[in-house]
Amino acid sequence: MSLTFAPSSANSLPLYLVTPDGLDAIKARLTTTQSQWIEAHGFTGKSGEVCVLPDENGIAGAIAGLGNGAVRQRTRFALASVRSKLPEGVFHLETDLTGTALAEQALGWLLAGYVFDKYASATAPKARLVAPGGIDALRLETIAAGEALTRDLINTPASDMGPDELEAAARGVAEQFDAGVSVVKGEALLTENFPMIHAVGRASPRAPRLIEMTWGQSGPKLTLVGKGVCFDTGGLNIKPGASMGLMKKDMGGAATVLGLAQMIMALGLDVQLRVLIPAVENSISGESFRPQDILTSRKGLTVEINNTDAEGRLVLADALALADEGDADLIISMATLTGAARVAVGPDLAPFYATTPKDAAAVMAGAANAADPVWQMPFWEPYEKMIEPGIADLDNAPSGGFAGSITAALFLRRFVTQTPRYMHFDIYGWNPAAAPARPKGGVGQGARALLDALSDLLPL
Repeated sequence: MSLTFAPSSANSLPLYLVTPDGLDAIKARLTTTQSQWIEAHGFTGKSGEVCVLPDENGIAGAIAGLGNGAVRQRTRFALASVRSKLPEGVFHLETDLTGTALAEQALGWLLAGYVFDKYASATAPKARLVAPGGIDALRLETIAAGEALTRDLINTPASDMGPDELEAAARGVAEQFDAGVSVVKGEALLTENFPMIHAVGRASPRAPRLIEMTWGQSGPKLTLVGKGVCFDTGGLNIKPGASMGLMKKDMGGAATVLGLAQMIMALGLDVQLRVLIPAVENSISGESFRPQDILTSRKGLTVEINNTDAEGRLVLADALALADEGDADLIISMATLTGAARVAVGPDLAPFYATTPKDAAAVMAGAANAADPVWQMPFWEPYEKMIEPGIADLDNAPSGGFAGSITAALFLRRFVTQTPRYMHFDIYGWNPAAAPARPKGGVGQGARALLDALSDLLPL
C-alpha cells in the first residue's frame, strides 16, 4: 500500500490530464501515431477514462480524462479512478490544474493507494506519481496517512476492535508523537464520576473506559471528542439484524478524531491538543441499562432513557462534560450518531453544528478546499422542549421521530456550558459503494475540512 509520492525521476512518464474540450490541444502536442492511437481507442476525456500511449520502446506515457464541467461538479478525485488502470511505473502530471484543484487530484491519487488487507489479500495499484509542483506534498501524505488510520480502525471487525484494541490504537498514535495517555476503566468510571459511560458499557465483558490523550505545550487549546462505541447491539432495545450489520463502524467518531489528531501532531501544529474517547460496547446482559432508567450524568443533569439504542449521546455527554471543565478554546465532537442524519443528507455529506457563525463559515470553506463535503445544520432552539421529558432533565430519545439529528445535537450541547465555541459532527463513517479514492468500507468525514479550517478556527 503506497500512500506517498514517488521521488522525482528523470525516467518518469507523462500523465496528461484532459477535459473533453481540451483534448485536441493535448493531441497536438503528441506524435501523429499517438494521436491516432487515442482516436482508435475511443478516448474522449470523460471522467475516469485512461489511455496508455505507445512509442517504439514501449510506453510513452498516458492520458486521463477529468470530464466536463458538469461531471466534475459531481465527481471528486477523478484522477484516483485511473490509478489502478495504469501499468506499473512512475508518472508525472502534465496539466493546467493549479491550487486546490491540483491538490485534490494529487490527494485522490494517494488515497487510491489504500487497501484493507488484514484478513484477505488485496492488490494495491502499481503506478506511482511524482508530487506535482505547487502542492504541499508532505501535508497531503500526512492527510492520507491519517485517513488510512481512520479507515483501518473502522474496517476492523468488533471481534478485533473492542475497547481494549481502541485504547491500544490510541496509545500507538500517542507513542509516535510523545503524547500523554491516561485511561479510566471499569468500576473506576464510577469513582471518577463518569456514570453514563459506565452504564452503557457495563453489560459487556469488555470493560468500558474513557481514553484521554494530550499533546502540545503551547498555542490555543483544542479538544476533540470521539464516540467510541465499538459495537452497538442496541442494548435491550435490540437492533434488527439488518440494522446491526454495520455496527462495527459505530466507533467511527473515535477513529476520525484519532486520524485528525495524527494529522495535527505529524504536521507539528502549534496547538494544545486533547483527545477524549469514551470506548464501550453496548451489549446485552443482566447488567444492561434499561428503558425508563434515569441516569445522573457527570454534569449533574438527569437523563431519562427512552431507548437504549440512543447510547452514543450518553457516553459523549460525560466526555463533553469533562472537556467543558477545562479551558478549551474550541471543543469538537464527532460521532456516528443518528440515522436521521443519513436520511437527511445521505452517506457522502457530514452534517455539522456550530455555536458561532464564524466557525461554521470556516469549516464550510475548509470543506471546499479539502474536497471533504459537509453541511451545516442548526442548533434549533424551539426544539429544546423535545428533549425535556419532565420526569428528568433530559430525554435521550424523544418520541415522534422528528429532527433526530438536531435533537441529538441539542442534547450534547447541554453538556458544554462553559466553553462558548462548540461544534458537533454527525458523521456516517462508511462508503456503501466504491467511489474514486474511497473504496467500499470505512471512511473519515470532516477531518480534512477541520484540518484546513484550523488556521481560521484557532489563532495558530
